[in-house]
Order: sequence, then structure tokens, then C-alpha cells
Amino acid sequence: MPSSSILKRLHLTRSTPQNIGQSTVHPESAEITVDSLDNIDSMSYYNQPAHPAQSNQPHTNDCQQVYPTLVSQQGSAQFPNQQQQLQSQLYQSQYPQEMSSQQAGQQTQQFGSQQEADNNAINLSLLPSRSTVSKGKYALTDFAIMRTLGTGSFGRVHLVRSVHNGRYYAIKVLKKQQVVKMKQVEHTNDERRMLKLNVGTFQDAKHLFMVMDYIEGGELFSLLRKSQRFPNPVAKFYAAEVVLALEYLHSHDIIYRDLKPENILLDRNGHIKITDFGFAKEVSTVTWTLCGTPDYIAPEVITTKPYNKSVDWWSLGVLIFEMLAGYTPFYDSTPMKTYEKILSGKIHFPSFFNHDVVDLLSRLMTADLSYRLGNLLNGPADIRNHPWFSEVVWEKLLAKDIETPYEPPITAGTGDSSLFDHYPKSNWNTAVRVRISTKTCSPTSRHLL
Repeated sequence: MPSSSILKRLHLTRSTPQNIGQSTVHPESAEITVDSLDNIDSMSYYNQPAHPAQSNQPHTNDCQQVYPTLVSQQGSAQFPNQQQQLQSQLYQSQYPQEMSSQQAGQQTQQFGSQQEADNNAINLSLLPSRSTVSKGKYALTDFAIMRTLGTGSFGRVHLVRSVHNGRYYAIKVLKKQQVVKMKQVEHTNDERRMLKLNVGTFQDAKHLFMVMDYIEGGELFSLLRKSQRFPNPVAKFYAAEVVLALEYLHSHDIIYRDLKPENILLDRNGHIKITDFGFAKEVSTVTWTLCGTPDYIAPEVITTKPYNKSVDWWSLGVLIFEMLAGYTPFYDSTPMKTYEKILSGKIHFPSFFNHDVVDLLSRLMTADLSYRLGNLLNGPADIRNHPWFSEVVWEKLLAKDIETPYEPPITAGTGDSSLFDHYPKSNWNTAVRVRISTKTCSPTSRHLL
């Protein structure tokens, strides 16, 4: 529980759009004190272009098990050589070779069941589920498929409606052969374990299904791309909620490992929900798995050193930077060049970043774990106590006794999916994001915290 000594009355500032065009000074340099936020569409005046090659592209991720072989005898990090690059899924854009049926059969044993002869399907022994629908077994016939909400490397997420109670849910659909081919057996089982308190899981001959609560407000990614970048108070609100979410996961010995705007959803009131636990892992000490999204990966992960929960705090720094700047600090045209930038340790902060946020990000995105906030003696309290967060009333935020800066313009409980990107109709496992939702983002006037 946050110390009462850090609880202060919030008094945030933001710049006014009326000043734009009257001066060449960047908007953030002309702040006024306000009690509420304007329509979030007006945030387009924060119109410094995002990186042209990154502006509307979702971040991609990958994950694989590696071993600590890329550290020299002197202990200095060495970048993977060409052969190691070719062997690593993380440094490739294409899938590995198809597995033979014998190899697939060996892999399916990790799921605790045998391969079906006619379709190489994988049977999972499903964990008990505390279902909010009805306890027992599920089948696809229990749900009406509405539309696709998102896609990933191994499948899709669909909006569905229960034919029994009429409620809306999100179902994550994974193709079993793809999970095996991409060597994601362990991570899929990890995700199922972490979702056991959600709605439930089931399977058919070819697919795995994870049923989750439907979060109607869309991705933070879409809102950020529409707005180009967030004003300081808006970024601070979302960052503070992410801090509390990560702190909760870490208290249960879970490393999240895939923090990015695409994996942050907004509920009907505008509070954040972290989603996609495909790369999350329960670990009490350290792990070596090379995992995550290139722009967000901490340097110790790239160099295959053992790492701990502090990799999530590095990613928090990248997230705050992207929310404020509209692009990530280490972005480049290829993952390899991005990794080189991360390992260089050089961060170029935009001139409009204030002193407090530069200090915070410098202490989150540092390769020196003895200096990285969140990894020190006081843990996450050092982050919550940082001057950039000084206005945040943490206890109220934790209780959601806070009005959000943006309330999604949706009709709750109706299956409204207008704030999600649109995808062409196709089978369970192939889809392309075709456009960002164009629905107006119009929050009510509200206090930030």
C-alpha cells in the first residue's frame, strides 16, 4: 500500500490550444493551470510528427528460449553473431521450417496428451475455471462470433456473445499447430494458468480458445496514434495506472514482458486494463528467455543475461517516452538496428520533455540495474515517489476513485466495438489490420485525478 506521505492533492497543468500559431514555442512550454481536460480530439495540436515509419504501425513481438552464451569472459555484452541471428526467431521476420509429424508429436507431449493421427491436433488438459458464464465445459457453439478485435503471431481475438446469457466476451483463438511450430507451448500454458480466474478455456481439434471479459474502450495504441502524442497530464495518468498494474503482477512473482500500447485496453470508464499474457511468466528470481517487442526490450534481455522483474520497469520508461513523443526512443528500420541502439545506452530526449520526466526516464531506461528505479531497495515505491508523479493521489487511483482524462464514447453492455480497428473477414488465424477506427474520441470534461 502506498505510503500516506506521498498522497498529495493533484494539481496538473497542460498547455492551451489557443496559444498555438501565436508563437513558435512548443505547446508544452506555455502551460496553464486547469481543472479538466478538453475534448481529446483537440490533442491534435500536439502535432509534432511521430517517426514517419512508425506512426501507425503496431509493434510486433516474439519470444524464444535462449541460453546465456552471448556474454564474453570479461563479462561485457557481445551482440549476436550472424549465425546466431539466423538461428534466433527474434531476429527473423519469417516462420521457421515446417515441423515433421514426428517432431510435432514430440512437441505435443509437452501439453500432457497425445497427437491425434488425422490432424496433428493438440489436446490440452484444461485447468479448472472460476467461470462467470457457467462452470463446466465450453464449446464454440456456446458463443455467437461477432467480429475480430485484434490479431497476433499465433491467432486472433474475437468479440463473441454468449447464446446463454447474452453477455459479450472476448475469445482468444490459437491454432495448435502454429503454437507448436513457433515453440510457444510453454508460454501458452503459462497464459492459461494466469487466466484461470477469468471466464474459461476450451478447445476443439485444431484450436485453443481462451474466454475473457470484453473490454470495450479499445486499445491505447489506437488512441495514441489518433492523438499523435499525449499531453503530459494524460500520459501521467496512464503511466500511473500501469505502475499499479505492474506492481500487482510483480507482487505475485509475475514478469509481464510485453508492455506496449497495443496491450493496454481502456474500459468503459477510461481506466486501463493490461491484456495479452502470452509472454508473462511466473518467476521468483531470474529467467533467461529472450522475449518481448524489439522497441521495448531491456538490454539485459538482448544480451541473454539473467534478468528479473526490472525489465518491466525499463518497458514502462519506453511507454512513457512513446506516449509523450509519439515514437519510441530506440526505433529504427530493423530489429537489429533497434537492438544496437538499445545496447548503446544513448537516449535522445525531445527538447519539450521537462526535467522531471527526463530524470524519471533516465532512471528507468538504464542498463545499470543498481540504478534502475523499481529494482532498488524500495522497489516500485521509488517510482511512485518520483517528482514526475508527485501530483498523483495513489490511494484514490488504486481505488479508481478518480475521473479519467478520456471516457470512451461507447454504449456499455451492447457489444459496441467501434473503437477497435477493422479487419477483413477471414479464418481464425489470418487477418491484417486495415485502418485505425475513425470514431470520434470525445471525453466528458473531467478532472484528471
